[in-house]
Amino acid sequence: MKVTGLKTYVVEGEKPWIGGRYFLFIEIHTETGICGLGERVVGSSYPTPETARTFIQGQQRLIEELFENYVLGENPLNIELIWDKMYASRHDFRHPSLYATPAMSAIDMALWDIAGKVANQPIYNLLGGKYHEKLRAYAYMPRGNEFNETPKVAGEVAKQLLEEGNSACKFDPFMPLYPIPRDIPLPEIEQAAKIFEAIRNEVGNDLEVGIGTHGQLTTYSAIRVADFLEPYHPFWFEEPVPPENIDEMARVAAHTSIPIATGERLVTKYEFSQVLEKQAAQIIQMDVGQCGGITEAKKIASIAEAHYAVIAPHMYCGPVAAAAAIQIDTCSPNFAIQEANQGPLHKKIFKEPLVFTDGFITPPAGPGLGIEFDESVIESHLVNWM
Repeated sequence: MKVTGLKTYVVEGEKPWIGGRYFLFIEIHTETGICGLGERVVGSSYPTPETARTFIQGQQRLIEELFENYVLGENPLNIELIWDKMYASRHDFRHPSLYATPAMSAIDMALWDIAGKVANQPIYNLLGGKYHEKLRAYAYMPRGNEFNETPKVAGEVAKQLLEEGNSACKFDPFMPLYPIPRDIPLPEIEQAAKIFEAIRNEVGNDLEVGIGTHGQLTTYSAIRVADFLEPYHPFWFEEPVPPENIDEMARVAAHTSIPIATGERLVTKYEFSQVLEKQAAQIIQMDVGQCGGITEAKKIASIAEAHYAVIAPHMYCGPVAAAAAIQIDTCSPNFAIQEANQGPLHKKIFKEPLVFTDGFITPPAGPGLGIEFDESVIESHLVNWM
C-alpha cells in the first residue's frame, strides 16, 4: 500500500471560538482508498484574522512540503520511519519547535488513522488496548473573570459543576496574562486564596481545582503563591513559570507540595524527558496535536510512567486533535484526566460526535481515530482564502 495524495483545508469554528477560531485539517489518501484524518493545531493567539490567515497558509505549505518529501509514495504503515525522516532529515527540524513539530503531528495522526482503518481497530488497540473504559475530564471554570471581583461566585460555579457530574476543573486566578514573567503582589495572591476559600466552603474537597497560570510568574512569586494556596490543596499548579526554563520550574516544584503540571508548549520526548529527569513536574500535559503526534505522545506517556508521573493531555484544539488525545488516554496506564474544551462545532462536525457526559469521555469504538466528518457541516464552514 502506498500514499497517493494529500488534502488540506481550513474550517472556521463557531462563537465563542473554543479551541480557536480556525481549524486546519488534513487528509492523507492511499491507493486502496483508505483515508486518514489529521489536524495541525493552530490555536487562537492572533491579533487579526489576516495574521491568522498568513500563519495558517504558511503551515499548509509546510505540511505539503513535508508530505511531498517524506510521505508521498511511502507505505503509510511505516509510521516510525516516516516520523524519523520528517524530524531528522533537515538540520533545522531536528531542533524541537512549535513551528515544525505540530505539522509533523498532523501527518502522524493521519497515518495512525490509516493504520487503524487497515486493521479495522481503534488506534488504542494497536497501542496496547483499552486500559480505561471511560476517561475522567475537566475544563476551565466558566465565569472565571468574575471571581476576582466576587470570590463567592466561584463557590456557586463549583457547586454547579459538581451537580453536573464533574469531579475536577481549573481556573486562572492571575490576570492579565502579560507581561510574562511578572511578580504577583500580595493583595492579588490573597484574592486568589479567597477564591479557593469560597470553593472549599461551598463544595469541600469533592471538587478538584487546578491553578492555570500560563507561565505568568517569576520564580519567587510562584513559590510565594504556592505557599499561600497550599492549605486549599489545589489539584495542580500549571506552568508556574515560563516553560522554557526547566531548572526554574524544578526550583518551584522543590518548594511546594502542590503538584506541578506542564507540557502544552513542549514538544518531543526529548523536552519531556528533561522535565521528568529534573523533577520539574509530576503531571504531564502534552498536546498530542503539537508534541509530535500519536507516535511521540505514547512515548512521552511511557517515559512519564517510568517516573511515576501521570498524563493529563492538553486539549485546546479542534476536534480531530481531540480525538487523537482520547486514543492516547485510553491505552495509557498512567492517564489521570483529560482537558475537555468543546466548542459548538466540535459537537456536530462528526457523524457520531465524541461523547462528553457527566465529567467523563467515552472512547470511540470505531477504527482508527474513530471519527468521520459530516461533509455537509464541513462544507458550510469551509474558509476560502483564495
